[in-house]
Amino acid sequence: MFRFAIAAALIAAPASAATGGLAQVQAHLRAVTTMTADFAQTDRTGRTVTGTVTLKQPGKIRFQYQKGVPLLIVSDGKAFTFIDYKVSQVSRWKVGDSPLALLLDPSKDIARYAHIVPGAPDGRIVIEGRDPKHPEFGTITIGFAAKPGAPGGLILAGWQVLDAQGNRTTTVLSNQQFGGAISDKAFLWSDPRPKNRGH
Repeated sequence: MFRFAIAAALIAAPASAATGGLAQVQAHLRAVTTMTADFAQTDRTGRTVTGTVTLKQPGKIRFQYQKGVPLLIVSDGKAFTFIDYKVSQVSRWKVGDSPLALLLDPSKDIARYAHIVPGAPDGRIVIEGRDPKHPEFGTITIGFAAKPGAPGGLILAGWQVLDAQGNRTTTVLSNQQFGGAISDKAFLWSDPRPKNRGH
């Protein structure tokens, strides 16, 4: 599992493959137009929730949590919106202020923000990224697995985020599908606050 690869292995390609590994990751990110996948997200307490993630480049992503979890996270390409329907609360922050910006802006040169984590198992590439100018945004460790026929020959396996407070969240993906038609309407959301309507 990706979580094992990060927590127990943290083992990536030899140094000679580091540059090639980042180039392959960059090629993968730039080749992805759309992606859907199932996810399992584990927080610092060990609690795991599941759901589906929908991605459309450039910059759009939706985390739809399992039934009974009243949360939704959506990016419209400019800002992330976090909606807690239980307490009717909405929070927003710029995409660039999130560690996930590495995945949502394929035009970025990831070599400026990320490096290969030494030693990953065969067929895996693990990178770690953070914005050195904004350490408060946290650090993200992202795993990719080799898959012939996938964009750039890779699939996104998952990621682990360590925030500035030392809290760690691990997200593992499965059933990745690429290139399907996804409407922009998939990234709309319903505003739970009084006197507000859907966005």
